[in-house]
Amino acid sequence: MLTLLNLLSAIALLVWGTHIVRTGILRVYGSQLRRILSHSVARRPQAFAAGIGVTALVQSSNATALLVTSFVAQGLMALPPALAIMLGADVGTALMARVLTLDLAWLSPLLICAGVLLFLSRKQSRAGQIGRVAIGLGLLLLALQLIVEAARPIAESNSIEALFASLTGDLLLDALVGALFAILTYSSLAAVLLTATLAGSGMISLPVAIGLVIGANVGSGVLALLSSSMQSAAGRRVALGSLLYKLLGLLLVLPLVEPLVHWMSGLGWSAANLVITFHLAYNGLRCLLMLPSVGLMARLCSLLLPERVQDNGVAKPRHLDRAALDTPSLALANAVRETLRIGDLVEQMLAHLLEVLRADSAGAAQQVRKLDDDVDALYGAVKLYLAQMPRDYLPAHDSRRWAEIIELAVNLEHAGDLIEQMAGKLDSHKRARHHFSSDGLAELTTLHGLLAGNLRLGLNVFLNGNRDNARRLLEEKQRFRQEERRLAHAHVDRLAQQVVQSIETSALHLELIADMKRLNSLFCSSAYAQLEALAPAPGDPQTQR
Repeated sequence: MLTLLNLLSAIALLVWGTHIVRTGILRVYGSQLRRILSHSVARRPQAFAAGIGVTALVQSSNATALLVTSFVAQGLMALPPALAIMLGADVGTALMARVLTLDLAWLSPLLICAGVLLFLSRKQSRAGQIGRVAIGLGLLLLALQLIVEAARPIAESNSIEALFASLTGDLLLDALVGALFAILTYSSLAAVLLTATLAGSGMISLPVAIGLVIGANVGSGVLALLSSSMQSAAGRRVALGSLLYKLLGLLLVLPLVEPLVHWMSGLGWSAANLVITFHLAYNGLRCLLMLPSVGLMARLCSLLLPERVQDNGVAKPRHLDRAALDTPSLALANAVRETLRIGDLVEQMLAHLLEVLRADSAGAAQQVRKLDDDVDALYGAVKLYLAQMPRDYLPAHDSRRWAEIIELAVNLEHAGDLIEQMAGKLDSHKRARHHFSSDGLAELTTLHGLLAGNLRLGLNVFLNGNRDNARRLLEEKQRFRQEERRLAHAHVDRLAQQVVQSIETSALHLELIADMKRLNSLFCSSAYAQLEALAPAPGDPQTQR
């Protein structure tokens, strides 16, 4: 029993090591890897090579699949180059399996010691995350050694021998077992490495090992499809195409397994070496043969997964890719894009508010209410997304950016509610047949124009962090306040002149000016965060609230 527990713990350590390496690489180089993938779409060989390189780094074709499906779902990449990248990802996984089965036992303690020192001394830095990757690689190599040691006494057990004897070399049964193990461990690489180790210890025969390896490849395709289940139809097509390629490879290799095993047995190589070599050769040949067909596969996947008809309900987030949560820099970039989308909706609300202000337009007021529902929905999604982001080891600039995003999202949500209230007030007064004077309407229109300009400038400052624009935004805020005071005084002068329309709409007029003042403060708040982040000089103007 103890020996079996040792084996299971070694397998768990193998899975954990691959997970640590994957998450560490994504946290350090996630942005760069996404940039490589997004730019490798001009030619299929280039996309194929990018898939190999990225997957070799993250040691997980599933991680690459999550990145690529996210690109396709957001419309940043076409389906054919995405499928080419996925074919390259399969080859990249096989290459890493080849590297990790080399005699690297001496490297494990060095990687763990160096990784622990880096991680503990510089947790919240890139060097600390590189230390995390080193720890993962060291644990992975250590796990392979422990599996070999634990497998030796187990292989001599009659019960275990009988258990593995049930896998008689039936390729479909063995492939099913291999697929299940890849799904359970969330890593085809771990499944292949374990299979090679068990074959090397004599616990399973070569035909069984070949079947398990082929099944592990299919299991990784199933994993990618399951992971993309929450994506749009466009994103799920990538995972579906990858799975279909793996199933097609299974059907093609099925009649060749028996003569291939017979030929491989005569090479005189170790069983573990044969398994890893087969895995590399199988994936390399399969992917190269299928690379020219990515266009046909893309059309097939489009037929099998057509676009769903969009409902007419509230807006849904477009950029909040949950697969990027383990990579804070990427997750923050996604949250920024979605927050800017909220800003675009608020700008539309302002445009419809002007329609309500100028004319008797019940439709415009209704549109404002609908857009506010969209703003509330996206705000809730951004808030939840940021809350789910791991913040334990965020660098200082990422922590600051997280706070800036949530602050702007909150301000935009408040602005949306305020605009909806303003539209409601205007709509009620229009129904009561109360209208602004020509001068009063011109004044409110002027303030509205300044307000819309400050919103656009505030979003620009949030996105680019330009210090000059931040200062200009604070100057525009001060200008708005001066204009607001001037127009309020002008309205009081009209009251003194007994202008009937001004008297009828006086309360509403002053309320709208006050509401616009509040909106302006919300739109200009991004300037303070940028100036504080950039440590302005003591003599800089407009840096105090």
